[in-house]
Amino acid sequence: MGFLSSLLGIIGFGIGLPLGLILGFFFFIYSKPRKVQDPNVRPLYELDTRALQDLLPEIPLWVKNPDYDRVDWLNKVISEMWPYLAKAIPGMIRSTAQPIFEEYIGKFLIETIEFDNLSLGNLPPLVYGLKVYETNEKELVMETPVRWAGNPSISLLIKLLSLKITVRLVDLQIFSTARITLKPLVPSFPCFSNIVVSLMEKPHVDFGLEILGGDIMSIPGLYRFVQETIQRQVASLYLWPQTLEIPILDPSTAAIKKPVGILHVNVVRAHKLLKKDLLGASDPYVKLSLTGENLPAKKTTIKKKTLYPEWNENFKLIVKEPESQVLRLQVYDWDKVGGHDRLGVQTIPLKLLTPYETKEFKLDLLKDTNLSDSREKKKRGQIEVELTFVPFKENSIKYNSGPLDAYGRKESGIDRASDDDGAFGGAGLLSVLVQSAEDVEGQSHNNPYALVFFRGERKKTKTVKRTRNPLWNEEFQFMLEEPPLNEKIHFEVLSKRGLISFMSKESLGHIEINLRDVVDNGRINEKYHLINSKNGIIHVEIRWTTA
Repeated sequence: MGFLSSLLGIIGFGIGLPLGLILGFFFFIYSKPRKVQDPNVRPLYELDTRALQDLLPEIPLWVKNPDYDRVDWLNKVISEMWPYLAKAIPGMIRSTAQPIFEEYIGKFLIETIEFDNLSLGNLPPLVYGLKVYETNEKELVMETPVRWAGNPSISLLIKLLSLKITVRLVDLQIFSTARITLKPLVPSFPCFSNIVVSLMEKPHVDFGLEILGGDIMSIPGLYRFVQETIQRQVASLYLWPQTLEIPILDPSTAAIKKPVGILHVNVVRAHKLLKKDLLGASDPYVKLSLTGENLPAKKTTIKKKTLYPEWNENFKLIVKEPESQVLRLQVYDWDKVGGHDRLGVQTIPLKLLTPYETKEFKLDLLKDTNLSDSREKKKRGQIEVELTFVPFKENSIKYNSGPLDAYGRKESGIDRASDDDGAFGGAGLLSVLVQSAEDVEGQSHNNPYALVFFRGERKKTKTVKRTRNPLWNEEFQFMLEEPPLNEKIHFEVLSKRGLISFMSKESLGHIEINLRDVVDNGRINEKYHLINSKNGIIHVEIRWTTA
C-alpha cells in the first residue's frame, strides 16, 4: 500500500507540474488585463468616521495640535544635507560600536565582529512638527516627533569558529518623539553650553534581521520579544526624565561665575607705618578688595595721627573663584586736601586658605605688587589680618572636587549651620537677578529701568530706551547676618525721559516679594504682575545661599 501511494504521488507530480506550467503560460499570453480604475479621491469632510480614524495617525501634529509648528523648511534642509550626513554618521557609529564589539570577542566562541557594510540609504528622517516651550530658566526647550522609514544597508560579519556568518538589518523604521533642550544659554557662541535630549515616549523600532539568508524575525514570539527588549533598554537610558547630555562648550569658558562662599576679613592692626604728615605721623586707613570684581572696595575707619593703628574691624567679601582670586590690601594716609597718599600694599591668594579655618597673616607692606622691582628698599611697615573662608552649604563639598553647579536647586528647607560653623553659621548671601519685563507702558515715554529696595539699600539696573519689553539681566547681592524670614524685597519699574523736562520720571508698576519662600526653597524664579500696571510683568530670580 505504501509503495502504491508513493508511486501515484510521483506520477501526479510528474503530470501536474508540466500541466500547470502550460496552463499558466497560455493564461499569461492570451489573457487581457483589466483596466485599472482611478482611485476615488474625496475631501476630508465627505469621509465617514471610520475612514477618518484610519487616517488620523498619519496626520502630522502641526495639523492636529496648534501648539506644534509646521517645519517643512527643516525637512528640506535635512533632505539637502542627508547625502553628506549619511556619509558622516556611519563613521561615528563605527567608532561607538567598536568598543562594544570588543567586549564580545572571545566569548561564545566569537573570533571577530566587524561591519561588512554600513550605509544609511537615501531616505532622510522626517520631522512632523516642532513645539517650543516657554520656561523661566535660561534654556530653550523644543519637542518634535521624528519618523524614519529608511532604506539603510547594515550588515555585520561575525567569525565564529572559522565560520563567517553575515547578519543583515533590513526594513528599519524608527518612530519617536524627542525633547531637545539647549541649556544653559550663555553669551558665548553658539550661545548654549549643552544639548540635552530625552524621549517623551517609548520608541517604536521595526526591522527585519536576516541570518544566512533567512529572516529570523518571522519566528513566532521572537519579534515581540525583540521589540520589548529594545524599548526597555532605550527607555532605561533616554526615556524622560533620563537624558542624554551632549557638551558643546568648555565648562570653564561657558559657566557663569556664581558666589561659592564668604571671606571673613578681620583687619587687626598695622606697625611702623611711613610718616606722611608734617607733624611726623599719618592718618591711616585700609582699603580691601578681591581681584576679578568690579565692586567698590571696603574701607576701615581712619585712625588719626598714629603709625601704630589698631582697627579690629570685620568685613565680609563674596568669593567666586577661591583658587584664583586674591585679596588686595592697600594702606592709605588720609588727607583733608588733595589725594590720599598710599603707604603700602600687600596681596594674599585665597588658595592659601583652608575652609572654616582662621589664618593669621603678618605681612610687610610693599610700594606695589611688582615683585621684579627691587629698587624700593624703604621699610613701609607691617599689617596684620585674620582671614576665614566659609563656603556656602550647597558648594562646600564641591569646593575641592570640581566646578560648582550654577543651575542646581535645593529641595529641602533652610540649611541650618552646624555646630562647627561657629559664629559664621547665620550668615548668607541674597542674590537678586532682575532679568526682564514685559508690556510695561508709560503715558509719556518708554525708557524703562528697575529699582531694587532692601534694608535701606537701593540698587538700579541700566536704562533700556524705547521699548516696552526691556531685558536687563543684572544681578545684585546683599550680604546678611541671618536668613530674611520675615522680610520683603521691593521692585519698581520706572521710565526716564532722555531730555530735561517736567515729568522726567514715570512709575510703570511695582511689586513686593516675601522672602520666606526664598529661604524655604533656596531659590525662586518667577514672573510677577506689576501693581498699578495694566499688563506689565517683571521676571526676577532670587537665591538664598547660607554659609
